[in-house]
Amino acid sequence: MSSLFLVVITCHAQTASTSGTNKKSKVKTKTVATASNKTSNSPPAAPTANSIKTNSKTAKKPRGVRVTVTRKAAPAIEARPSFATAMGLRGQRDELSLKSSVAIVVNQNTKEVYFEKNPNVSLPIASITKLMTAMVVLDSQLPLDENLTINADDAYIYKHSRLAEGTVLSREDALHLALMSSENRAAYTLGRNYPGGIPAFVDAMNRKAKEIGMEHSHYADPTGLLSENVSSAEDLVRMLNAAYQYKMIREFSTWPDLTMVIRNRPQKFLNTNRLVRSGDMDIGLQKTGFINAAGKCLVMQARVNNTPLLLVFLDSVGTQSRFADAVRVRDWYSHIPLGEVQPIRRLM
Repeated sequence: MSSLFLVVITCHAQTASTSGTNKKSKVKTKTVATASNKTSNSPPAAPTANSIKTNSKTAKKPRGVRVTVTRKAAPAIEARPSFATAMGLRGQRDELSLKSSVAIVVNQNTKEVYFEKNPNVSLPIASITKLMTAMVVLDSQLPLDENLTINADDAYIYKHSRLAEGTVLSREDALHLALMSSENRAAYTLGRNYPGGIPAFVDAMNRKAKEIGMEHSHYADPTGLLSENVSSAEDLVRMLNAAYQYKMIREFSTWPDLTMVIRNRPQKFLNTNRLVRSGDMDIGLQKTGFINAAGKCLVMQARVNNTPLLLVFLDSVGTQSRFADAVRVRDWYSHIPLGEVQPIRRLM
């Protein structure tokens, strides 16, 4: 027999003011149901021999010859290089000393390009894909309060997740987790529950990309786990600007953390962007991504010197370097006197 567990979600969000100094907080509580099978509590395991201490002395035994066998260690399997590395893009120097192989900085209002690095190369974008997933879900106008169940297909697509098979959550909650915590099972179930399933959902993603002018992009699944999800920095600027028009995407992607009580245990989901959690920048929308083929990726809309900037960083080296690149751009732009920014060109 299965029983129904209630999952309580408590969300804390911060909204930075345009100056980035005053911050407001709000608390949001949600209830999600999780179905699971009851399991009996097993008795505590007996202590192992190594955990039992004794003070009794025993008679000495004759010494024997100890034989040590050294086995050859198995060769380490290195991760495949990213596409950008294979193309010779990684390690190229630029005036800002960015660690990202691809980058672009664009004024959201004027579409003026202030900085660019390999902007037209199409590369895997990993979970940046989920911004397109969110737009397709919201465009469908499917009921956000409809309950979705994580099934075997969702669980298979990504093995490591705290959304166990049988978890029931609303479409809105799945969207929230996909954008904030980059939850792959949540993103996949959003696509699976689209009319026509995953194939129809992917078709809708590619149609949406064409509608907003993404000429060098292609989508293959709603999670970004497939390396066939590709785009260029210029195209991602267009997607960022389009996604910014959706209030729910702005709100959910910049939510710092969310706590769910699942099976009587609190599970805390964090925003994958440490700049959101720290409040170091005035971020209006963001998404991170990583698979081996893509490297570390980051896209953001952020306000610097009261100017809305669209920032794209692809194939960054190291865990934190994409965030450091964003800070470098912020500091660089902050020190340019107002009215003296020299645009490279304007996006069409």
